[in-house]
Amino acid sequence: MQLNDRKNFLNSYLNPALEAGLVEPLYPNQPNHPKQKYRLTGRGKSLLQDDGKTN
Repeated sequence: MQLNDRKNFLNSYLNPALEAGLVEPLYPNQPNHPKQKYRLTGRGKSLLQDDGKTN
């Protein structure tokens, strides 16, 4: 995946996935929450299932 550091991960993967509506934060009103995690949205799950069917 060519993960160099946290900034690279955020700019290359997490922020684009958030903008596309594929993932959502567990604590949307607290972006720096110490237990912040991300989960797939319905759109993300659908895309994941569709990708599995075409392979």
